[in-house]
Amino acid sequence: MLWIMQNIGTINSGEKWDVVVIGGALSGASTALLLKRKDPTLRILLIEKNTEFKRRVGEATVEVSGYFLCRILGLTRFLTQTQLCKNGLRFWFSNHESRDLGSCSEVGGKYLSTVPSFLVDRVVLDEEVLSRAKAEGVEILRPASVKSVELVTGGEQHLHLDTESGRRDLQARWVVDASGVRALLARQQGWWRQKEDHPTLSAWSRWRGVKDWDDEMIAKKYPEMASGYVGIRGTATNHFVGDGWWAWWISLKGGETSIGIVLDQRKASWPEEGGSLGEKIRNFLSEHTAAHEMMEGAECVEGDVNFRRNLPYSSTLFSGDGFVLVGDAMAFLDPFYSPGMDWLAFSSLAAVKLIMAWRHGEDHKSMSEGMNQRFATCYERMYEALYQNKYDYIGDYDLMRLAFRLDISFYYFFVARHVFSGGEEGFADLPFVASRAYPVFALMRCYNRRLAAMGRKRRELGSFGCHNAHQRDLFAGFNFNAIHLLKIMIRALASWMLLEFKEGWRSWGSR
Repeated sequence: MLWIMQNIGTINSGEKWDVVVIGGALSGASTALLLKRKDPTLRILLIEKNTEFKRRVGEATVEVSGYFLCRILGLTRFLTQTQLCKNGLRFWFSNHESRDLGSCSEVGGKYLSTVPSFLVDRVVLDEEVLSRAKAEGVEILRPASVKSVELVTGGEQHLHLDTESGRRDLQARWVVDASGVRALLARQQGWWRQKEDHPTLSAWSRWRGVKDWDDEMIAKKYPEMASGYVGIRGTATNHFVGDGWWAWWISLKGGETSIGIVLDQRKASWPEEGGSLGEKIRNFLSEHTAAHEMMEGAECVEGDVNFRRNLPYSSTLFSGDGFVLVGDAMAFLDPFYSPGMDWLAFSSLAAVKLIMAWRHGEDHKSMSEGMNQRFATCYERMYEALYQNKYDYIGDYDLMRLAFRLDISFYYFFVARHVFSGGEEGFADLPFVASRAYPVFALMRCYNRRLAAMGRKRRELGSFGCHNAHQRDLFAGFNFNAIHLLKIMIRALASWMLLEFKEGWRSWGSR
């Protein structure tokens, strides 16, 4: 607390700054840190409302955000020493034939992942990046809460704060809103919009004493799970999937496990009664054979439970001459495939580029207009290509295994591969935005819509999830070799075409 009070004491009411960052978690601390590295003479103040960070969802990175953390922020040693290296994604399906864990259908890699990503405790990660920003010369005001901001296009922005020592007023040429789901500027200015056609809710918590996927007793009890498999299941992001819902299972350093449920409120029901939130999570997942067995004997960490309805939203404006939104303050879509930290990386680097253009006397106004257009297009196309009506088929083994191969191979080939080869400049090319990317977006939107239509038809015919037991799809994995990825895509597209002629024709013409 001493350094916090010292920082508060050095900041005077009415003092002017080049940049004020609202929010000290990963998106805000990263943006402040990168700005200070680009120009150490920038006077940057970061305002964080909490004395200590609270635990939050977002505990798995994927390849693009892994690159951002390691290569852009320089956290490789920290992450490998304090967090768990992630071993890809796994999916577990069940139906009335699933008697136990061994008989649940499974989709996942056969080997360890070839591209680095991590299972992270966000409290630890956020504190580390914030401390690095402070060490680089960013001033920290903590705890303090920004109550309102008066935006002045091309001029000084006025911020009104509450601190432990009372009300303070500050001025800054630029305000970076990294306030997370609070979305301070978007809500205050009337830019915030709920995405009503994707009404998902989520409940998540931490658990102790869960079973180990790689335990010797499980290996002896279910020898079929070891056949042809040489990886580590416990350090993957494991998913339990059902009709209209899915749940994550993320192991964390130190032994706790993050478990959360996401469901489409049009297709699955959340229990409004039935005890504490932790008990509701356990009871909900007990209907899934694999989840029920793996959580047997586990204990929910008291007080470490969270619930949120209507997850997706976005701002209609992302930047202007004097402000820029980053991370969850800008938009949130869906936690499936963990896109939130990718979005954080893209928006943070875009904000840095915008402010540095102003610093160098370049045309930052045109850059801001382009940023608004590109991020709006990216958000909508990402939704249509990956998430629109995905919950219509997410719980079916046949349909989801096909979608997974297509989604990940396209992500590797058209997004992650270019980031790793292009470095920081590779982040300027937002997914699905460039004109050359439209055919890829259109194809992904098409197969997602068709799989959703087939999922609805299967549900009508009573065949939905008929292969959710006694199936195991262990694939070799994904890497950045173009020929390897093209082979995966071509085979998956051929399987899609075959499925269309076997049963898809029943839903041709349906909306």
